[in-house]
Amino acid sequence: MPIELIWLFPKQTRVPRSWRFGSQLAIGVVGILGKFWIEWVNKVTVYNREALHNAVANRDKNTGLITLANHYSCLDEPLLWGVLQLKYLIHPDRIRWSLGSHDVCFTNYWHALFFSLGKTIPVVRGNGVYQKSMDFVISKLNNGNWVHLFPEGKVNLEKEKLRLKWGIGRLISESSVTPIVLPIYHIGMDSILPNKTPYIPQIRKKVTYLVGSPMDFTSDIKTLSALKKTPKEKRKYITDKIQEEFFKLRLQAEELHEKAAS
Repeated sequence: MPIELIWLFPKQTRVPRSWRFGSQLAIGVVGILGKFWIEWVNKVTVYNREALHNAVANRDKNTGLITLANHYSCLDEPLLWGVLQLKYLIHPDRIRWSLGSHDVCFTNYWHALFFSLGKTIPVVRGNGVYQKSMDFVISKLNNGNWVHLFPEGKVNLEKEKLRLKWGIGRLISESSVTPIVLPIYHIGMDSILPNKTPYIPQIRKKVTYLVGSPMDFTSDIKTLSALKKTPKEKRKYITDKIQEEFFKLRLQAEELHEKAAS
C-alpha cells in the first residue's frame, strides 16, 4: 500500500509570508542552539574548514551543492552546521535542505510542520531512488541550492562500513547542472548525544570534524553518457566513487581523533 506523506511545502512561486516567518524562526533558533552546543559547551576541531565555507558561500549561484556525512548520532543535524558563521545558520535561503525519515520526523502534523519549516524533506526508506522527495531534491539542486545527505541511510549505531545508498548517484547524474559534492566525516558526535537512554546531551566532549575535497562529476557523467550507460549503471558508478573517498576520509578522521585524545 502506498505511503501517504505529510507534505507541507508551499509551491516555490507562492511562498506565504507566514511560512517564511515560521521557517526563519525555526531555522534561527535551531541554528543558534546548534552552534552554542558544539562550539561553546563542547570542543570541536575542524580540519579543512575553508573547503566547507567556500562550497557554501562562494560557489556559482546556478550550481547546487551536496554535502554528505556519516550518521553516528541523532544530533548530527543540526550540530554539524554549528561550525559555520552565524549568518548562514539563521538565514532560510542560505542553510541546507536535508532528508528526514518519514517514520521518524513526520509522524504527525506538528512534527511534520517543524521539520518542514526547518527545510527537512520527508523520505520513505525502502522506496528506492524514484520517489517524490528525490524529485524535489533534484529541483532544489537545479535551482543552485545546498542539500545535505546521510548516505548511510540511518544512524550507524555500530559504526559499520555501510554501502552508501544509490539515491545520491541519481541526484548527481540527473541534475541539470552537476552539483559540487563535498564529503564530511566526523568522530565524537555520539559522545555529545549517546545512542542510549536517557538520551541526555553531554558537555565538554571532543569532536573531530574533517571536511574532504570537493568532488566534480561533470566529466564522469559526460563519459558515462557517451558510453550509453544506463541510469542504474551511472548511479552505481557515482556512488561507488563517493564511497571510496568516504572510507578514505573515515580513516583520516579516526587517526586525527585518536591523536587528539592521546
